[in-house]
Amino acid sequence: MADLKTQFEQAAQDVKTLTERPDNETLLRLYALYKQGSEGDVNGPKPGFFDFVGTAKYEAWAKLKGTPREEAMQKYIDLVKKLTA
Repeated sequence: MADLKTQFEQAAQDVKTLTERPDNETLLRLYALYKQGSEGDVNGPKPGFFDFVGTAKYEAWAKLKGTPREEAMQKYIDLVKKLTA
């Protein structure tokens, strides 16, 4: 678990150095996997109707509800590796 957490934290740093900005769908996937891996299931109230970005992020994260944190961490690491390759 410690090794996975280290890789996860490194991936979070690596994603900041991407030369090209990923498309919105990929950005939402990265966000949701990161939040699920770092915090677990979505919590708190859903953002208001006119907060389009907040709502999209919330819904992307909510789709991962029930996904184990370790699995989300691994999927995040794999996605970042794919983007940085």
